[in-house]
Amino acid sequence: MLTQKQHELLCFIDDRLKESGVSPSFEEMKDALDLKSKSGIHRLISALEEREFIRRLPNRARALEVIKLPEGGVSAGDASNIVSLQQSAQAESSSPGNVGSHIPLAANDDVMAIPLHGKIAAGAPIEAIEGQSELSVPAALLGPGKHYALEVSGDSMIDAGILDGDYALIEECSTARDGEIIVALVRNEEATLKTLRRKDGRVELEPANSYYETQVYGPDEVQIQGKMAGLLRRYN
Repeated sequence: MLTQKQHELLCFIDDRLKESGVSPSFEEMKDALDLKSKSGIHRLISALEEREFIRRLPNRARALEVIKLPEGGVSAGDASNIVSLQQSAQAESSSPGNVGSHIPLAANDDVMAIPLHGKIAAGAPIEAIEGQSELSVPAALLGPGKHYALEVSGDSMIDAGILDGDYALIEECSTARDGEIIVALVRNEEATLKTLRRKDGRVELEPANSYYETQVYGPDEVQIQGKMAGLLRRYN
């Protein structure tokens, strides 16, 4: 599943190609997604390439080709509904422990409750605390497998559309591919949300914010506890 920013960029490129036959410049993409730097666009383009949604055409400037759209092919104007769902309907909490209250849901979505296990860092690693709360989630955001949610703390993944206070929806797993956003348990002590890279026998945990440095660890120092399946934004 694409992040919100990945989906927005893909739809923006697709719409521009249909309108003019020419892919937008990185500057235009940056402005359209309201990012502060083009480095975030480079990372989003690379992520879309890795997931085989786009490809770069060789020997041509500004040459991008959209290979496919996510299932349902949402236009750029509707892209924000994929992750930050419409505010027109609200999930109401029926118990004090349910933090799903005031989380926007798309109309007619089936809703299911998944465990909420405290906070996860999108910055310096912090502890992901086990908790007993539940989060109400549109079933359409979750694929097969077992899932849980973590509240994001920090801003190191903002260029991937993951903001402080968002809820990351995590599919439980112990393996992941390069380029996927994972929950990484570092040295059996701290958990963090980062993009996974492997290089020269090392594990790299890559942020999506140019103000943060990539964290590099030995292969035995990082344990994968899940990978990102979706995102919910809480509106107060």
